[in-house]
Amino acid sequence: MSIAPLGGTLTFLFTDIEGSTQLWEKSPEAMKLALARHDDILRKVIEMHGGCVFKTVGDAFYAAFTSAPDAASAALDAQRRIQAESWGETPITVRMAVHTGAVEMRDNDYFGPPLNRVARLMSAGHGGQILLSTITYELVCSSLPVDAELRDMGERGLKDLVRPERIYQLTASGLQAEFPPLKTLEAFRTNLPQQLTSFIGREKEIGFVKRLIAQHRLVTLTGAGGTGKTRLSLQVAADLLDSFPDGVWFVELAPLSDPALIPQTVLMTLGLREETGHPILETINRSLRAKKILLILDNCEHLVEAAAQFAHALLHTCTDVRLLTSSREVLGIHGEKACYVASLSIPDIHIPQSLAKITQYEAVNLFVDRAKTALASFELTDTNAFAVAQICAQLDGIPLAIELAAARVKMLKAEQIAQRLDDRFRLLTGGSRTALPRQQTLRAMIDWSYDLLSEVERILLRRLSVFAGGWTLEAAETICQGFGIDDYNVFDPLAQLVNKSLVVADADDAIETRYRLLETVRQYAREKLSGMGEGMMVRDLHLQYFLNLAERAEPELDGPHVVEWLTRIESELDNISVALEWSLNRDAQIGLRLFCALFVFWAESDYGHPAHKWLKLLLDRPESQVATPIRAKALTMLGFFLGHAAGNPLPILQESVALSRKLGDQQGTAFGLLYLGVQLFRDGDVLLSRKVTTESLMLYRQLGDKLGVAFTLSYLGSMVDNNEYDRTYAYLNESLTIFGEIGNLVGIARNLSNLGNLAIQHGHYEDARGWLEKSLAIQRKLGKAGSMIYTLTHLGELAARAREIVQARAYYEECLSLIHQAGGSLTDARWVLVKLAYTAMWQDDLTGAINLFIQSLQRFNEAQEKIGVVYTLEGIASMAARQKQPKRAAQLFAYANAARKILDSSRPPVEQADMDRDLALARAQCDEAGFAAAQAAGDTMNMDDAIAFAVAQIPN
Repeated sequence: MSIAPLGGTLTFLFTDIEGSTQLWEKSPEAMKLALARHDDILRKVIEMHGGCVFKTVGDAFYAAFTSAPDAASAALDAQRRIQAESWGETPITVRMAVHTGAVEMRDNDYFGPPLNRVARLMSAGHGGQILLSTITYELVCSSLPVDAELRDMGERGLKDLVRPERIYQLTASGLQAEFPPLKTLEAFRTNLPQQLTSFIGREKEIGFVKRLIAQHRLVTLTGAGGTGKTRLSLQVAADLLDSFPDGVWFVELAPLSDPALIPQTVLMTLGLREETGHPILETINRSLRAKKILLILDNCEHLVEAAAQFAHALLHTCTDVRLLTSSREVLGIHGEKACYVASLSIPDIHIPQSLAKITQYEAVNLFVDRAKTALASFELTDTNAFAVAQICAQLDGIPLAIELAAARVKMLKAEQIAQRLDDRFRLLTGGSRTALPRQQTLRAMIDWSYDLLSEVERILLRRLSVFAGGWTLEAAETICQGFGIDDYNVFDPLAQLVNKSLVVADADDAIETRYRLLETVRQYAREKLSGMGEGMMVRDLHLQYFLNLAERAEPELDGPHVVEWLTRIESELDNISVALEWSLNRDAQIGLRLFCALFVFWAESDYGHPAHKWLKLLLDRPESQVATPIRAKALTMLGFFLGHAAGNPLPILQESVALSRKLGDQQGTAFGLLYLGVQLFRDGDVLLSRKVTTESLMLYRQLGDKLGVAFTLSYLGSMVDNNEYDRTYAYLNESLTIFGEIGNLVGIARNLSNLGNLAIQHGHYEDARGWLEKSLAIQRKLGKAGSMIYTLTHLGELAARAREIVQARAYYEECLSLIHQAGGSLTDARWVLVKLAYTAMWQDDLTGAINLFIQSLQRFNEAQEKIGVVYTLEGIASMAARQKQPKRAAQLFAYANAARKILDSSRPPVEQADMDRDLALARAQCDEAGFAAAQAAGDTMNMDDAIAFAVAQIPN
């Protein structure tokens, strides 16, 4: 088997059997044997001439060659062998085409316009015929075999509707030379217009629409302006030329303003004459009654009622006529089958992707193709690929918008275009002068749709622009009604905007249908909203709605319906961000209420780190400086978030507690004390942390706040001495019981995870596995990575201690992936990294282990997490013992022992056993005096000295 050549400029040979469907129907058994022989001939001949068969579809062969003469020789050889074969009752004839062009290779397949071109070229031929494109002719004409010749078949229009192609027929002695006329556009009754640019993507849509036309007599392509409905309908029509012997006719309705002109325009397109005394529609019906044609009515939206009446009358009378219409809304008549034409596929710019991956998206390929048309030197590179992806994503994959953007590469770099898309209506102008006026600028494209709306639809569209990331019907009814829209009558105009392709309805949402605007439409409508002076009113209503939603969510996030509410809040994150941004200018107190109501969501999800930026901005506003319970709560939350980052949250948490005490707010005091205690524990002040957290527990018990009691007990369980199993278990078990009574899944999962970790540290591995697996199952149900990371880390350690290294690494890698997806850095992954380091050490991967220990040491130090620093230095000490550096190991272990006494943090039993084993290993490698001296040196080191010593002494 030959190896497929890499992408670049290649020559392609496409083949298929003419009339194979009829042969299968006539002689299926004989055809099965004949096809096997056909396949064997083609595969051997192609490989013999240096080609590679990269795909077969039915009886069609697709082969690639690095040499055009080799491809031509293979075609001649194959035709000779096929025509010399005795086929019996299944006379097989094969049509072939050869074309050369630049392509890309992905997943062992080729992509690019040349593939479409050679397929169209092949479809123009007949069985036994070999056709070559002009570019291939030029490459082979001087190196043909002596008995071969190339016959000029003239310039012909292919079914891809791009430029005409001068076609050549390749023949040789012994091969059939005469064939019926080529099946190019000239051979069909049609007025399909030639196109000046290549058709990109839409392969699935073409096949789908062709099947719809085969099954339904009226098919309407709907979609937003600029999505390529016209171009898709033209390409589908070109593919179906063979199926309509009486013609395929294209009727452009966009220039018409008078609905009564539709029949006359169709009459003229078909070349029919108006009959005196007879209505035009009657003349058309009589002429087409016995004919099999496909009629394309393009751009019906501004004449939709008249187009519907015409279609109904025509289809009622002419049973063999098929209609393909395009419109921004359906015609709405019986028998119509609608097909929504979505935008081109676009990359997710929030996920890093390779250059090869980005080129798999249709929108990117369209941009690149049109950019090369505007600037021949343009290339997609590693440098500009992300900017191109941004352009395509920001323009929602709308073909017209992308083409207008691509034309700007003559003046601007892709990065500059991406930066200027916030002012896209000024940037994206200057389309083709021969295009319809509404296709020459992005603004004109949407003006066309906007001008066709009723007044109430325009009002609603403007107000819907306040939403970001979509909305529910409830939200639209609450925010958009009144002042021109009847109370509680948002549904009808919203339905019309959906029908007219200006609003997208996502009916597959997990909870309820959500609606959204394409970003380009949203920017347009937002301009209109500001221009009408409605912006402030609607944004105030938007802010108030999402404040109410957040305060409704607050108790639900602590109850049995948490999954539903987490999903709902997550779906509204973009709207919440917009509301918070607006509150900065209108009323920061409302913004603080909104943000603080969602504490559980922020704390248990992937959004805590970026979310705290809003909190800082809101707290800095003058109106937020007033001493209020909401300010105290916000300060506690800010301290909580900063505790997960590399900051110093203690002053903020202390301020929060002091403010709550001053206000006499016991609830706020308990809340502040809890997270102050947590941070003190992270900073290594274990005694004070236990005291502060115990006071929080006392206050929550006095208040009768079961939820507060449960959370505080859960945290206290992590602050108990590592050797006090019974006490820790009692805290965690009581907390778990309360969470179970409340139905708080977040708390249940947290405590099961804590119990699992406790069991690991005391060697109760079976208990640990049960608790951790239950916790992980709940967390996966919740769909939040925040707590899941800790549970996966514990499971990783459990697997590592069982020496199930592959499974352990899988758990840790999932942790790192979740952190990355949440937008976190490796700083957030310090505990995962150090656990990975221990795993690598136990696997005797000492090089990998030391690299991970150094990374985690750096990050623990940056975060000022002292116990993490000590734990990492203990790992480096164990490494030293394994590397036969006993004095270094002894010194670091001695430092760790002294540090743990200061931090009041004893080792749990399993970790103590690990240290005892490795310390004994070091002692056995060293004389007693040297060992004692090293330990004495370690006893007197401070943390900075210990870190410097550990790093400096690492062997190269």
